[in-house]
Amino acid sequence: MSKYFEELDYRPTPIGALSLRRRREMSLGVDVFEIKLGEEFLMSSLFTTSEIALSHLGLAELNGTNLDVVVGGLGLGYTAEAVLDSTAVGSLVVVDALEAIIEWHETGLLPLGPKLSADARCRFVLGDFFGLAASPDGFDPDQPSRQFDAILVDIDHSPEFFLNPANAAFYRLEGLLRLTDHLRPGGVFGLWSNDLPDASFTARLAEVFAEARAEEVPFHNPLQNATFTQTVYLARKAV
Repeated sequence: MSKYFEELDYRPTPIGALSLRRRREMSLGVDVFEIKLGEEFLMSSLFTTSEIALSHLGLAELNGTNLDVVVGGLGLGYTAEAVLDSTAVGSLVVVDALEAIIEWHETGLLPLGPKLSADARCRFVLGDFFGLAASPDGFDPDQPSRQFDAILVDIDHSPEFFLNPANAAFYRLEGLLRLTDHLRPGGVFGLWSNDLPDASFTARLAEVFAEARAEEVPFHNPLQNATFTQTVYLARKAV
């Protein structure tokens, strides 16, 4: 049996102390990987339904093959893995501002790291997703101004609850308009949220995109034996 608890790494960052932990959840008989920022839990391998749904719902909006995708926020890698599980995807750029998280995947410290690193379609980019979204050069440092078929984001807790107050501009009309520059015609923007759907944010998306909606994603929490609901926002750029 693995150890009951182990801190695998700890790093100071400009937005707080980042730690990677593995613990044994005795009630379920599984190892759980968790990333914390300060005292906040950013992600847990025990709850991944909505992170995976972000990829599935976003890609389901697209037709064709050899799709080019951006994932904003690497985390434990579940959104990226779900993107790469699609044979329609030709390339994936995963943007994360925290060097430690990229290193944890590249060195195999996280379980999905070897799979993501070994896939030739996948590339990690160290950078501020929100800064890159606002830049005309966009997300691919090797191809400035490159456009993508889908941009899928799981970074902040919700469109109103940010890890960094500087991220707020991205969710306003001007920030969303700049994001559309990095999408091909008919391209899809997907956003994960820990909260229930926010009608005002969905309306804001509809001002910028040709189509916009919010999808509720329920999941079972085995620790509390209760169902919780998170949200995936989906928006399509005009053709």
